[in-house]
Amino acid sequence: MRLFKGDKVYDFMAVRKYWIALSLGLTVFSLGLILFGKPKLGTDFLGGTEVEIAFTKPVDPAAIRAAVEGAGFGSPTVIKVDDAKNPNRYMVRVHEVSTIAPEKQQEIEKVLCVTGADPACTEARKPTEVKFSPGGDKITLRYREAPDLGFVKERISGVKQIALRGGENPQLQNEREHKVEIYLMSKGDQLMGGLRKSLGADAVPEQALRTEWIGPRAGAQLRDAAVKSIAISIVLIMAYIAFRFDLRFAPGCVVALIHDAVGTIGILVLLGKEINLTTIAAAITIVGYSVNDTVIVYDRVRENLGKLRGASFVRLINVSTSEMLGRTILTAATVLFSLQGLFIWGTGELKDFALALTIGVVLGMYSSIYVALPLTEWFESKFFSKMSQKKPRSRSTSNVAPAV
Repeated sequence: MRLFKGDKVYDFMAVRKYWIALSLGLTVFSLGLILFGKPKLGTDFLGGTEVEIAFTKPVDPAAIRAAVEGAGFGSPTVIKVDDAKNPNRYMVRVHEVSTIAPEKQQEIEKVLCVTGADPACTEARKPTEVKFSPGGDKITLRYREAPDLGFVKERISGVKQIALRGGENPQLQNEREHKVEIYLMSKGDQLMGGLRKSLGADAVPEQALRTEWIGPRAGAQLRDAAVKSIAISIVLIMAYIAFRFDLRFAPGCVVALIHDAVGTIGILVLLGKEINLTTIAAAITIVGYSVNDTVIVYDRVRENLGKLRGASFVRLINVSTSEMLGRTILTAATVLFSLQGLFIWGTGELKDFALALTIGVVLGMYSSIYVALPLTEWFESKFFSKMSQKKPRSRSTSNVAPAV
Protein backbone atom coordinates (compact mmCIF):
# COMPACT_ATOMS: atom_id res chain seq x y z
CA MET A 1 0.00 0.00 0.00
CA ARG A 2 1.37 3.39 -0.99
CA LEU A 3 1.45 6.09 1.63
CA PHE A 4 0.82 8.83 -0.95
CA LYS A 5 -1.64 7.75 -3.63
CA GLY A 6 -1.77 9.23 -7.06
CA ASP A 7 0.89 10.71 -9.25
CA LYS A 8 1.22 14.06 -7.52
CA VAL A 9 4.69 15.55 -7.73
CA TYR A 10 5.79 17.67 -4.79
CA ASP A 11 8.05 20.62 -5.52
CA PHE A 12 10.76 19.91 -2.95
CA MET A 13 13.33 21.99 -4.75
CA ALA A 14 11.28 25.20 -4.56
CA VAL A 15 12.23 25.71 -0.90
CA ARG A 16 15.69 24.21 -1.03
CA LYS A 17 17.42 27.53 -0.26
CA TYR A 18 15.72 27.78 3.13
CA TRP A 19 16.50 24.20 4.13
CA ILE A 20 20.11 24.49 2.97
CA ALA A 21 20.47 27.62 5.12
CA LEU A 22 18.96 25.75 8.08
CA SER A 23 21.30 22.78 7.56
CA LEU A 24 24.33 25.04 7.24
CA GLY A 25 23.37 26.81 10.46
CA LEU A 26 22.89 23.48 12.28
CA THR A 27 26.27 22.19 11.10
CA VAL A 28 28.15 25.38 12.05
CA PHE A 29 26.38 25.56 15.40
CA SER A 30 27.16 21.89 16.11
CA LEU A 31 30.83 22.32 15.19
CA GLY A 32 31.01 25.31 17.53
CA LEU A 33 29.54 23.25 20.38
CA ILE A 34 31.91 20.35 19.71
CA LEU A 35 35.04 22.50 19.46
CA PHE A 36 34.31 25.30 21.93
CA GLY A 37 31.31 24.19 23.98
CA LYS A 38 33.29 21.95 26.32
CA PRO A 39 31.40 18.71 25.62
CA LYS A 40 31.20 16.11 28.38
CA LEU A 41 33.77 13.59 27.19
CA GLY A 42 33.58 10.15 28.76
CA THR A 43 36.34 8.21 30.43
CA ASP A 44 36.98 6.55 27.05
CA PHE A 45 38.43 9.82 25.74
CA LEU A 46 39.64 11.74 28.80
CA GLY A 47 41.05 8.91 30.87
CA GLY A 48 40.23 8.32 34.49
CA THR A 49 38.42 5.89 36.77
CA GLU A 50 34.72 5.16 36.61
CA VAL A 51 32.89 3.34 39.41
CA GLU A 52 29.21 2.36 39.33
CA ILE A 53 27.69 1.87 42.76
CA ALA A 54 24.28 0.64 43.95
CA PHE A 55 23.89 2.29 47.35
CA THR A 56 21.79 0.41 49.89
CA LYS A 57 19.79 3.48 50.93
CA PRO A 58 18.96 6.93 49.51
CA VAL A 59 22.04 9.18 49.24
CA ASP A 60 22.25 12.79 48.12
CA PRO A 61 24.53 13.39 45.07
CA ALA A 62 26.12 16.36 46.85
CA ALA A 63 27.04 14.09 49.77
CA ILE A 64 28.61 11.58 47.35
CA ARG A 65 30.64 14.33 45.70
CA ALA A 66 31.84 15.67 49.07
CA ALA A 67 32.83 12.17 50.20
CA VAL A 68 34.82 11.54 47.02
CA GLU A 69 36.62 14.88 47.36
CA GLY A 70 37.35 14.06 51.01
CA ALA A 71 39.03 10.84 49.85
CA GLY A 72 41.58 12.88 47.89
CA PHE A 73 39.99 13.03 44.44
CA GLY A 74 39.57 16.30 42.58
CA SER A 75 36.54 17.43 40.53
CA PRO A 76 34.50 14.20 40.64
CA THR A 77 31.49 13.71 38.40
CA VAL A 78 28.43 12.10 39.99
CA ILE A 79 25.73 10.84 37.60
CA LYS A 80 22.49 9.20 38.62
CA VAL A 81 21.75 6.02 36.68
CA ASP A 82 18.10 5.36 35.87
CA ASP A 83 17.30 1.93 37.24
CA ALA A 84 13.78 0.92 38.30
CA LYS A 85 15.13 -1.97 40.40
CA ASN A 86 17.60 0.23 42.31
CA PRO A 87 16.78 3.96 42.49
CA ASN A 88 20.01 4.60 44.46
CA ARG A 89 22.38 3.70 41.63
CA TYR A 90 25.09 6.22 40.76
CA MET A 91 28.12 6.43 38.52
CA VAL A 92 31.13 8.26 39.96
CA ARG A 93 33.90 9.38 37.63
CA VAL A 94 37.26 10.86 38.63
CA HIS A 95 40.26 11.91 36.54
CA GLU A 96 42.78 9.95 38.60
CA VAL A 97 43.89 6.53 37.38
CA SER A 98 45.61 3.64 39.09
CA THR A 99 48.59 3.44 36.78
CA ILE A 100 51.94 3.92 38.50
CA ALA A 101 53.97 6.74 36.95
CA PRO A 102 57.51 5.92 35.72
CA GLU A 103 59.01 8.14 38.45
CA LYS A 104 57.06 6.27 41.11
CA GLN A 105 58.12 2.94 39.60
CA GLN A 106 61.77 3.96 39.89
CA GLU A 107 61.19 4.91 43.54
CA ILE A 108 59.57 1.55 44.27
CA GLU A 109 62.39 -0.33 42.52
CA LYS A 110 64.93 1.51 44.66
CA VAL A 111 63.00 0.81 47.89
CA LEU A 112 62.60 -2.89 47.04
CA CYS A 113 66.36 -3.26 46.35
CA VAL A 114 66.01 -3.66 42.60
CA THR A 115 68.30 -0.67 42.02
CA GLY A 116 70.52 1.49 44.18
CA ALA A 117 73.12 0.69 46.84
CA ASP A 118 71.27 0.39 50.16
CA PRO A 119 73.18 -1.38 52.98
CA ALA A 120 69.96 -3.12 54.03
CA CYS A 121 69.63 -4.65 50.57
CA THR A 122 71.49 -7.90 50.90
CA GLU A 123 71.78 -10.34 48.03
CA ALA A 124 68.89 -12.40 49.41
CA ARG A 125 66.65 -9.34 49.45
CA LYS A 126 67.40 -8.28 45.88
CA PRO A 127 64.70 -9.50 43.44
CA THR A 128 65.75 -10.78 40.05
CA GLU A 129 62.63 -9.45 38.36
CA VAL A 130 59.94 -6.82 39.01
CA LYS A 131 56.73 -6.22 37.04
CA PHE A 132 54.06 -3.54 37.41
CA SER A 133 50.55 -4.39 36.26
CA PRO A 134 49.03 -2.05 33.64
CA GLY A 135 46.23 -1.27 36.07
CA GLY A 136 48.67 -0.20 38.77
CA ASP A 137 47.09 -2.52 41.34
CA LYS A 138 49.75 -5.23 41.57
CA ILE A 139 53.53 -5.59 41.71
CA THR A 140 55.15 -8.97 40.96
CA LEU A 141 58.62 -9.86 42.28
CA ARG A 142 60.86 -12.90 41.80
CA TYR A 143 63.81 -13.88 44.01
CA ARG A 144 66.68 -16.34 43.87
CA GLU A 145 65.73 -17.78 47.25
CA ALA A 146 62.93 -17.61 49.81
CA PRO A 147 62.00 -13.89 50.17
CA ASP A 148 61.67 -11.91 53.40
CA LEU A 149 57.98 -10.89 53.19
CA GLY A 150 58.18 -8.75 56.32
CA PHE A 151 60.98 -6.66 54.80
CA VAL A 152 59.06 -6.30 51.54
CA LYS A 153 55.90 -5.12 53.34
CA GLU A 154 57.82 -2.67 55.50
CA ARG A 155 59.57 -1.14 52.51
CA ILE A 156 56.51 -0.85 50.24
CA SER A 157 54.39 0.58 53.05
CA GLY A 158 56.82 3.51 53.36
CA VAL A 159 56.28 4.66 49.78
CA LYS A 160 54.05 7.73 49.60
CA GLN A 161 50.85 7.60 47.54
CA ILE A 162 50.95 3.81 47.59
CA ALA A 163 48.41 1.93 49.72
CA LEU A 164 48.24 -1.82 50.32
CA ARG A 165 45.04 -3.82 50.24
CA GLY A 166 43.90 -5.59 53.35
CA GLY A 167 44.45 -9.24 54.16
CA GLU A 168 47.64 -11.21 53.69
CA ASN A 169 49.76 -8.87 51.63
CA PRO A 170 52.41 -9.39 50.17
CA GLN A 171 51.72 -13.01 49.25
CA LEU A 172 54.09 -15.78 48.23
CA GLN A 173 52.44 -17.18 45.11
CA ASN A 174 54.99 -19.80 44.09
CA GLU A 175 57.45 -21.25 46.59
CA ARG A 176 59.47 -23.01 43.91
CA GLU A 177 59.98 -19.87 41.80
CA HIS A 178 59.99 -17.54 44.85
CA LYS A 179 57.31 -15.40 43.26
CA VAL A 180 55.78 -12.63 45.39
CA GLU A 181 52.78 -10.46 44.58
CA ILE A 182 52.02 -7.13 46.26
CA TYR A 183 48.39 -6.00 45.96
CA LEU A 184 47.85 -2.25 45.91
CA MET A 185 44.63 -0.35 46.38
CA SER A 186 43.40 0.91 43.04
CA LYS A 187 41.70 4.26 42.66
CA GLY A 188 38.40 2.44 42.61
CA ASP A 189 39.22 0.74 45.94
CA GLN A 190 40.29 4.06 47.44
CA LEU A 191 37.12 5.74 46.20
CA MET A 192 34.93 3.01 47.70
CA GLY A 193 36.86 3.24 50.98
CA GLY A 194 36.38 7.01 51.13
CA LEU A 195 32.67 6.66 50.48
CA ARG A 196 32.31 3.97 53.15
CA LYS A 197 34.18 6.11 55.65
CA SER A 198 32.10 9.24 55.03
CA LEU A 199 28.64 7.83 54.27
CA GLY A 200 28.77 4.74 56.45
CA ALA A 201 29.02 1.03 55.77
CA ASP A 202 25.22 0.75 55.93
CA ALA A 203 24.88 2.95 52.82
CA VAL A 204 27.89 1.85 50.74
CA PRO A 205 28.14 -1.79 49.58
CA GLU A 206 31.31 -3.83 49.88
CA GLN A 207 31.75 -4.15 46.13
CA ALA A 208 31.04 -1.78 43.26
CA LEU A 209 28.83 -2.94 40.41
CA ARG A 210 31.48 -1.97 37.88
CA THR A 211 34.93 -0.41 37.95
CA GLU A 212 36.68 0.75 34.78
CA TRP A 213 39.76 2.83 34.18
CA ILE A 214 41.73 4.10 31.23
CA GLY A 215 44.92 6.13 31.04
CA PRO A 216 45.01 9.65 29.52
CA ARG A 217 47.31 8.58 26.71
CA ALA A 218 45.06 5.68 25.74
CA GLY A 219 42.06 8.00 25.95
CA ALA A 220 43.67 10.45 23.53
CA GLN A 221 44.46 7.59 21.14
CA LEU A 222 40.86 6.40 21.29
CA ARG A 223 39.63 9.93 20.62
CA ASP A 224 41.85 10.27 17.55
CA ALA A 225 40.88 6.80 16.34
CA ALA A 226 37.19 7.67 16.69
CA VAL A 227 37.56 10.77 14.51
CA LYS A 228 39.58 8.82 11.94
CA SER A 229 37.02 6.02 11.81
CA ILE A 230 34.21 8.45 10.92
CA ALA A 231 36.41 10.22 8.34
CA ILE A 232 37.50 6.94 6.72
CA SER A 233 33.91 5.66 6.54
CA ILE A 234 32.78 8.88 4.80
CA VAL A 235 35.66 8.73 2.29
CA LEU A 236 34.92 5.09 1.44
CA ILE A 237 31.23 5.87 1.04
CA MET A 238 32.11 8.75 -1.29
CA ALA A 239 34.16 6.34 -3.43
CA TYR A 240 31.29 3.85 -3.45
CA ILE A 241 28.74 6.47 -4.55
CA ALA A 242 31.06 7.71 -7.32
CA PHE A 243 31.56 4.14 -8.55
CA ARG A 244 27.95 3.01 -8.04
CA PHE A 245 26.29 5.98 -9.71
CA ASP A 246 28.26 8.93 -11.02
CA LEU A 247 30.85 11.37 -9.73
CA ARG A 248 28.21 14.11 -9.71
CA PHE A 249 26.28 12.28 -6.94
CA ALA A 250 29.21 11.84 -4.54
CA PRO A 251 29.75 15.39 -3.17
CA GLY A 252 26.12 15.87 -2.12
CA CYS A 253 26.05 12.49 -0.39
CA VAL A 254 29.26 13.19 1.52
CA VAL A 255 28.07 16.62 2.69
CA ALA A 256 24.81 15.01 3.86
CA LEU A 257 26.70 12.37 5.84
CA ILE A 258 28.90 14.99 7.50
CA HIS A 259 25.75 17.00 8.26
CA ASP A 260 24.12 13.97 9.93
CA ALA A 261 27.13 12.93 12.03
CA VAL A 262 28.12 16.44 13.14
CA GLY A 263 24.51 17.48 13.74
CA THR A 264 23.79 14.43 15.90
CA ILE A 265 26.85 14.92 18.09
CA GLY A 266 26.14 18.65 18.35
CA ILE A 267 22.58 18.04 19.55
CA LEU A 268 23.86 15.53 22.11
CA VAL A 269 26.35 18.11 23.39
CA LEU A 270 23.54 20.68 23.58
CA LEU A 271 21.45 18.23 25.63
CA GLY A 272 24.38 17.70 28.02
CA LYS A 273 24.89 14.05 27.08
CA GLU A 274 28.23 12.32 27.46
CA ILE A 275 30.33 11.80 24.33
CA ASN A 276 32.08 8.42 24.44
CA LEU A 277 32.78 5.40 22.26
CA THR A 278 29.10 4.48 22.32
CA THR A 279 28.29 7.86 20.79
CA ILE A 280 30.88 7.32 18.05
CA ALA A 281 29.40 3.89 17.34
CA ALA A 282 25.99 5.54 17.00
CA ALA A 283 27.44 8.18 14.64
CA ILE A 284 28.95 5.50 12.38
CA THR A 285 25.63 3.61 12.41
CA ILE A 286 23.86 6.83 11.42
CA VAL A 287 26.28 7.31 8.52
CA GLY A 288 25.45 3.81 7.29
CA TYR A 289 21.70 4.33 7.62
CA SER A 290 21.75 7.74 5.97
CA VAL A 291 23.75 6.60 2.97
CA ASN A 292 21.33 3.70 2.47
CA ASP A 293 18.40 6.12 2.38
CA THR A 294 20.24 8.47 0.04
CA VAL A 295 21.31 5.67 -2.30
CA ILE A 296 17.70 4.55 -2.77
CA VAL A 297 16.63 8.05 -3.82
CA TYR A 298 19.69 8.37 -6.05
CA ASP A 299 18.80 5.07 -7.70
CA ARG A 300 15.33 6.36 -8.55
CA VAL A 301 16.85 9.55 -10.00
CA ARG A 302 19.10 7.44 -12.20
CA GLU A 303 16.12 5.36 -13.39
CA ASN A 304 14.18 8.48 -14.24
CA LEU A 305 17.10 9.85 -16.26
CA GLY A 306 16.12 7.36 -18.94
CA LYS A 307 12.36 7.67 -18.51
CA LEU A 308 12.09 11.46 -18.42
CA ARG A 309 14.34 12.39 -21.28
CA GLY A 310 14.57 16.12 -21.78
CA ALA A 311 13.36 16.95 -18.28
CA SER A 312 15.42 19.31 -16.18
CA PHE A 313 17.47 17.96 -13.28
CA VAL A 314 15.18 19.81 -10.84
CA ARG A 315 12.17 18.03 -12.36
CA LEU A 316 13.97 14.69 -12.08
CA ILE A 317 14.66 15.24 -8.39
CA ASN A 318 11.09 16.32 -7.62
CA VAL A 319 9.58 13.33 -9.41
CA SER A 320 12.03 10.83 -7.91
CA THR A 321 11.66 12.16 -4.37
CA SER A 322 7.86 12.19 -4.64
CA GLU A 323 7.88 8.57 -5.76
CA MET A 324 10.12 7.49 -2.86
CA LEU A 325 8.64 9.73 -0.15
CA GLY A 326 6.22 7.13 1.19
CA ARG A 327 8.88 4.46 1.42
CA THR A 328 11.31 6.84 3.13
CA ILE A 329 8.79 7.86 5.79
CA LEU A 330 7.62 4.29 6.47
CA THR A 331 11.20 2.98 6.77
CA ALA A 332 12.24 5.78 9.13
CA ALA A 333 9.08 5.38 11.21
CA THR A 334 9.72 1.64 11.62
CA VAL A 335 13.27 2.27 12.81
CA LEU A 336 12.12 5.03 15.17
CA PHE A 337 9.41 2.86 16.72
CA SER A 338 12.00 0.12 17.37
CA LEU A 339 14.39 2.59 18.98
CA GLN A 340 11.80 3.94 21.37
CA GLY A 341 11.76 0.66 23.24
CA LEU A 342 15.49 0.98 23.93
CA PHE A 343 15.09 4.65 24.82
CA ILE A 344 12.16 4.18 27.22
CA TRP A 345 13.24 1.00 28.99
CA GLY A 346 17.00 1.15 28.45
CA THR A 347 19.42 2.53 31.02
CA GLY A 348 22.80 4.28 30.95
CA GLU A 349 24.72 4.10 27.69
CA LEU A 350 22.01 2.02 25.98
CA LYS A 351 19.53 4.86 26.50
CA ASP A 352 21.99 7.43 25.12
CA PHE A 353 22.73 5.15 22.16
CA ALA A 354 19.03 4.96 21.32
CA LEU A 355 18.70 8.75 21.66
CA ALA A 356 21.64 9.33 19.30
CA LEU A 357 20.18 6.94 16.72
CA THR A 358 16.76 8.60 16.99
CA ILE A 359 18.27 12.01 16.25
CA GLY A 360 20.40 10.57 13.47
CA VAL A 361 17.54 8.76 11.73
CA VAL A 362 15.47 11.97 11.63
CA LEU A 363 18.43 13.97 10.32
CA GLY A 364 19.26 11.22 7.82
CA MET A 365 15.74 11.21 6.36
CA TYR A 366 15.76 15.00 6.16
CA SER A 367 19.26 15.28 4.67
CA SER A 368 18.51 12.76 1.89
CA ILE A 369 15.82 15.12 0.56
CA TYR A 370 17.00 18.60 1.49
CA VAL A 371 20.80 18.30 1.62
CA ALA A 372 22.08 15.57 -0.69
CA LEU A 373 19.74 16.17 -3.63
CA PRO A 374 19.86 20.01 -3.68
CA LEU A 375 23.66 19.92 -3.52
CA THR A 376 23.73 17.34 -6.29
CA GLU A 377 21.59 19.65 -8.43
CA TRP A 378 23.87 22.58 -7.60
CA PHE A 379 27.01 20.63 -8.57
CA GLU A 380 25.25 19.48 -11.73
CA SER A 381 24.35 23.02 -12.79
CA LYS A 382 27.65 24.65 -11.81
CA PHE A 383 30.21 22.07 -12.90
CA PHE A 384 29.04 18.93 -14.65
CA SER A 385 26.65 20.58 -17.12
CA LYS A 386 29.42 22.94 -18.22
CA MET A 387 31.79 20.01 -18.63
CA SER A 388 29.28 18.23 -20.85
CA GLN A 389 28.79 21.38 -22.94
CA LYS A 390 32.51 21.58 -23.63
CA LYS A 391 32.54 18.11 -25.19
CA PRO A 392 32.74 18.26 -29.00
CA ARG A 393 29.53 17.28 -30.78
CA SER A 394 29.46 15.29 -33.99
CA ARG A 395 27.98 17.11 -36.93
CA SER A 396 24.70 15.82 -38.23
CA THR A 397 23.50 16.31 -41.80
CA SER A 398 19.88 15.45 -41.05
CA ASN A 399 19.13 18.86 -39.56
CA VAL A 400 21.09 20.93 -42.09
CA ALA A 401 18.90 23.15 -44.22
CA PRO A 402 19.20 22.54 -47.97
CA ALA A 403 21.02 25.07 -50.04
CA VAL A 404 18.91 27.46 -52.00
